[in-house]
Amino acid sequence: METILVEIRNPKAKKLLQDLAELDLIALRPTPQQRWQALSAQLPDVPDEKIPEAEIQAEVQAVRQIRQKQA
Repeated sequence: METILVEIRNPKAKKLLQDLAELDLIALRPTPQQRWQALSAQLPDVPDEKIPEAEIQAEVQAVRQIRQKQA
């Protein structure tokens, strides 16, 4: 198997590549940029306000206590 990068200059060429992929002769894979865009679209929005450090520490301590009780 060989991997190559193809620059498409004509929309008809993309259709040809898609047809080859449908015939299972080639595999079309998304670029890292396309994968990142898809992933970032699934991530929740981050609030603009920062979480206070005391709140983070309290959450960490609560999780640690739960894990210590389970051990």
